[in-house]
Amino acid sequence: MCTLFIADLHLSEHEPAITAGFLRFLKEQAIHAKALYILGDFFDFWIGDDDPNPLHQQIAQALMTLKNAGIPCYFIHGNRDFLIGSRFAKESGITLLPQEKVLKIYQHHILILHGDTLCTDDEAYQRYRKKVHNKFIQRLFLLLPLFVRLRIADKMRSRSQHENQYKSDAIMDVNPQAVIDTFKHFNTQWMIHGHTHRPAVHTVQIEGKTHYRGVLGAWHTEGSMFKVTAEKIELIHFPF
Repeated sequence: MCTLFIADLHLSEHEPAITAGFLRFLKEQAIHAKALYILGDFFDFWIGDDDPNPLHQQIAQALMTLKNAGIPCYFIHGNRDFLIGSRFAKESGITLLPQEKVLKIYQHHILILHGDTLCTDDEAYQRYRKKVHNKFIQRLFLLLPLFVRLRIADKMRSRSQHENQYKSDAIMDVNPQAVIDTFKHFNTQWMIHGHTHRPAVHTVQIEGKTHYRGVLGAWHTEGSMFKVTAEKIELIHFPF
């Protein structure tokens, strides 16, 4: 048996190939897993569980089918879909997790998170993140009509894309000290996250001990997952 981790699919009605690839992944790979963990930015944007987007309903049904087959699915919010709530969780059968979670899988102790909290050099993003994760601001946003929320989301996405053009690669990657501090805080040997779209397995030396930071890739042109078994943890890329 294995446990699978994915992130950064950015599902959208404008990217049908990614949707088709994810549905194929569920039928051909996730169906054989012990559990599936989705570590954020599953959707390209999320303006509320009341959004009647047919894609959301299609994905919810596919995830519920997975759950009914006996494979649980767990979800950590990303910076694009942090408003996914209890209604969608109920419709899809997923279990919502906190922004950091330590798992014991076989002999492995693994911290999972989306990864944006590690990018502390991007101070502008961290200020933005603090604002949009304010529960009062979220409640106010969700009270707005759907068309207004969609317009706001479009503007925020456009602004983010524009601003990121002028940020250095280093600023948008994780901060090494933030990684070390997080390892020390949670006391795990492994960490798996997404967000940066830079798939790799990095070694981190802390007080003479080797730790491993696994980074998932975004599903732009191919799938990306971590597969955890009793024997090993491996990063795997696969075609849609």
